[in-house]
Amino acid sequence: MNPEQRKNHRGGARVQKPESPRREKETKREKKPGRPRTKKQKILLGLYIALTVVAAIIVAGAIVFGLMSAPPEVALPTPTPRHTTIINEQGEEVEVEIPGLSAGRKEQFYTFLVAGVSGGNTDTMLLAAYDVPNQKLSVMSLPRDTYVIYNGRTVMINSVYSRGGGEEGGVEALKKAVGSLTGVTPDFYVLVEWEAVGELVDAIGGVYFDVPRRMYYNDLSQHFKIDLQPGYQLLDGNGAMGVLRWRHNSDDSGHILNSGYAMGDLGRIKTQQAFLKAVADKLFSLQSVIKIPEFARIFSENVTTSDNLSLGNMIWFGNQALNIGTENIHFTTLPGEAKTVYGGSYFVLDADACLTLLNESFNPYKADLTTSDLDIKRVG
Repeated sequence: MNPEQRKNHRGGARVQKPESPRREKETKREKKPGRPRTKKQKILLGLYIALTVVAAIIVAGAIVFGLMSAPPEVALPTPTPRHTTIINEQGEEVEVEIPGLSAGRKEQFYTFLVAGVSGGNTDTMLLAAYDVPNQKLSVMSLPRDTYVIYNGRTVMINSVYSRGGGEEGGVEALKKAVGSLTGVTPDFYVLVEWEAVGELVDAIGGVYFDVPRRMYYNDLSQHFKIDLQPGYQLLDGNGAMGVLRWRHNSDDSGHILNSGYAMGDLGRIKTQQAFLKAVADKLFSLQSVIKIPEFARIFSENVTTSDNLSLGNMIWFGNQALNIGTENIHFTTLPGEAKTVYGGSYFVLDADACLTLLNESFNPYKADLTTSDLDIKRVG
């Protein structure tokens, strides 16, 4: 080994060995840019990102809604004394004062007055009771011709809203009349414009319904026409409004023909209840859940609610209602019959039957209502 070779061997700079062809190939492979994504991969990636963002929004919305959601607080009514006439021991008629109902309330049991307005009067009136713990919704129709006393005068209950001045004053007058008549003063009211029904039915894609008879009505003054054939069919919003509003047929000029329901307003109520049940079946279906934003818009534009029903309360009720099965939604009618009173045709209540029905499904108090809580004495 010559000196130069010894120097390199003892610690000089190492002689660089040429890289093997295999290592050089691997290095080149590492520096090679990644393969571009295909169109399908880009679409899948975009969908994944979009779904992630949507999921985050839903979770955030659920948290916000959860924070806003709150059950409403309802106070016991101030006991209002009533006056009635009894026969004393001497056989004389005397007027006595009866203290108003002051029993405690059932837990999370709420009552609502729902009224549809048409031409200044309330065309449809419902008293609803929602028993949240038992997930039971009871809905009772109040016949529009029901006999009541308003400001000392005999009137039909559908005129109380307009007699009270309409809007808030009219609703308060109607609530008072319903409370006096049934012993249950509604906790909340919901005033519905007819247009809301049509928009709601269109939003859920229509409703299949068995129209009970030929319905033809032409109202030239309101530019409103009903033209429906009998039978099972898919109704859109206009058809739905026709079914709910129809009372009797007319000719093309709008002259009324004597061809309404055989049972009068009770026949109309029966049809309305059957249709509302069909709407509820469709509304609580899975495919309708994704349309909640559209329902909220319709509600905000066409529905007026009482001041004590906040947005948080409505969110809470909506969350609770998701657990209601349509088999737990029950429709009924305030018991009574059509009679002639003071020369007019009115719907007169059956006090005993009313009391039984109210205590079974609509009484929000722990103690049963009694006949003294129902102001039917002047209606019998």
